[in-house]
Amino acid sequence: MRIGELAEAVGVTTRTVRHYHHLGLLPEPERRANGYRDYTLRHAVVLARIRRLTELGLGLAEVRDVLADDAGKDLVEVLTELDEDLARQEAAIRERRARLRVLLAAEALPAEGPVSPELAALFARTADHVADSPMAAKDREVLALIETAATPEVREQLLAAVGAVVATPEAVALANEAYALLDSLADADPADPRVETAARRLADCTPRELLPDPARIDHDSSFLRAFYADFAPAQAAAIRRAMRILTEESR
Repeated sequence: MRIGELAEAVGVTTRTVRHYHHLGLLPEPERRANGYRDYTLRHAVVLARIRRLTELGLGLAEVRDVLADDAGKDLVEVLTELDEDLARQEAAIRERRARLRVLLAAEALPAEGPVSPELAALFARTADHVADSPMAAKDREVLALIETAATPEVREQLLAAVGAVVATPEAVALANEAYALLDSLADADPADPRVETAARRLADCTPRELLPDPARIDHDSSFLRAFYADFAPAQAAAIRRAMRILTEESR
């Protein structure tokens, strides 16, 4: 058989056949006098087996183990491992679909989504109380960022702490005042006296549970540089100052 005939018989492409030759999965056949490869039925049998194994989900390295005479694993062991891996994938997919169903059942998805259903509910609650503000929108983005990498314990603390910001009318008013002051600094100079006022208001409404490690506040890490760079200079100065106020009060 020519390579095209072999590929057609097994239902693969000639490029796939050449790739398997390159990887050493499929033996090279003898060549005719004209230089063309001359495939036998044995090549078709091996190629068909490779196709069946890959369709089950085996990687080509695993296929090599199955096909090798001195394979470290027999076929039963390889397929058992594959079955266990597929079971884990199924469980992960079921979990992801459950999360998607909760998100899709919500009346509205936040602009920062997808986030956890708990944070989405909190965003919906704050939207009813917190004024529409560019700084409030940035705040929600940062909360979504923190939640993404947080452990379940930290996530629970985060949600409880942020929930306290809208727990009372007084807390809501304080948060709205802080957001308004920070918004007003968008085009201000970092030396503007309003920076200190905004910092004080921000410190007043920031839950202490959200306070980062004091050693990190003044640490010039690449993450903090990127964080502060996302704000106007005067806004960044106010946030830095608020963090220092909170650190000093916690000592």
